[in-house]
Amino acid sequence: MSVTANTPGQHGSSDTPSGPLSPGTHSVTVGGITQRYHVHGTGPVCLVHSGGPGILWDYMRMPLLEQHLTMVYVEPIGTGASGRLPSHPHGYTRDRYSRFLEHLVNQLGVAKVYLLGHSHGAFVAAYHAVHRADRLAGVVLYGGAPVTGPEHGAEAARMVEKFAAEHAGHPGLPDVLAAFGAMSRISSDEETAAVARGVLPSYFADYWGNEERWAPFRDAVRAVFISGLDENLRPDVIDDRVALKALGVPALIVVGRHDVICGVRWSEELHDLIPDARLVILERSGHLGHVEEPELFDRAVFGFVSETEAAA
Repeated sequence: MSVTANTPGQHGSSDTPSGPLSPGTHSVTVGGITQRYHVHGTGPVCLVHSGGPGILWDYMRMPLLEQHLTMVYVEPIGTGASGRLPSHPHGYTRDRYSRFLEHLVNQLGVAKVYLLGHSHGAFVAAYHAVHRADRLAGVVLYGGAPVTGPEHGAEAARMVEKFAAEHAGHPGLPDVLAAFGAMSRISSDEETAAVARGVLPSYFADYWGNEERWAPFRDAVRAVFISGLDENLRPDVIDDRVALKALGVPALIVVGRHDVICGVRWSEELHDLIPDARLVILERSGHLGHVEEPELFDRAVFGFVSETEAAA
């Protein structure tokens, strides 16, 4: 493994005065593939893995948490300025993401870190917490679920139908439903970004009631096509129900009451599966509670970290 740590106007190895946790942009190179990460804030270290797969990291910025924690926003391989696998857009399995996280954690030079994963990133975080928990102080599964596949798809379809019924007649609804219909046909970065922006009104508790506020967030979403298949073109299907029963690190589960894609049903199941897990439901949020209810999200995550640190 080779490592470089970069900050604006400064370049050098990880042993320069800047250090791997200094504010700014850094990179870790593993097997010839570079993964970038971005450091903001101060306090206990919390890695953040974004969703998709393929949604670029910056939608996950959490300024309130940066006041309490050193937030390390991972730029997952295959996205943004991070490197791509030779098999791109295939091969981005949870195990591969987890191995890159392991190298990054080892590079940071702290005994323990927290790991926060959102949406698909929550599936990655759960996998990492089950298989590579040695350096984890705790894990936050935000907008996640214990399974993918037909059962998850059927529940998401039910929630989308509920969203459509609640917004019947709204002029923006046909575009949202068309974007959901296009999900299975995505094959390019441009299509991925268009679908991500297209479905986004359903990812908020009340997008159209606050469109002036949320439209800039929607317009800023960037995405890369990641197939969800491994190098042999097989789906990376997930069922963590058995594995999560043996999870040994402190866990916080966060979900928005109006989440259509990984709703409350799944977070309640995660809570039941994981020993001593904590569950926080954000009553006025959809899939993006860190944006919709940032103060409550901050209170939940920082409270979890503070109590876990005190117990340790």
